[in-house]
Amino acid sequence: MSIIGNIFWLILGGIILALFWVIAGLLVCLTIIGIPFGLQCFKFAGFVLWPFGRRVEVGNFGVGSLIGNVLWILLLGWELCIAHLVVGAIFCITIIGIPFGLQHFKLAMLAILPFGARIRNQRDLV
Repeated sequence: MSIIGNIFWLILGGIILALFWVIAGLLVCLTIIGIPFGLQCFKFAGFVLWPFGRRVEVGNFGVGSLIGNVLWILLLGWELCIAHLVVGAIFCITIIGIPFGLQHFKLAMLAILPFGARIRNQRDLV
């Protein structure tokens, strides 16, 4: 079932979203200081490309992850989180859009705290 959801996700804009995240990651990686933030953008791109059948586990914060998350939230994390929450709520208005809205809620969780978050396959957790 997750394969069908991922195919519809790709058709309805997943490829474009992933491409934007890759471009953003490349732009941020132009500076040495921005490389950790660029790596998080690449994590987003991989998750945005194929979100169904995967889940986000937030936690395992160290000092570096805490500092990275604070900087991320101040610079661009809260805007991304709000955008994904709004788009997810719009998708959840219709019954057909609920699975896509839930994926945007996962992206919102990753958008607010990317450092220390892990993306896992559902099959690995069973």
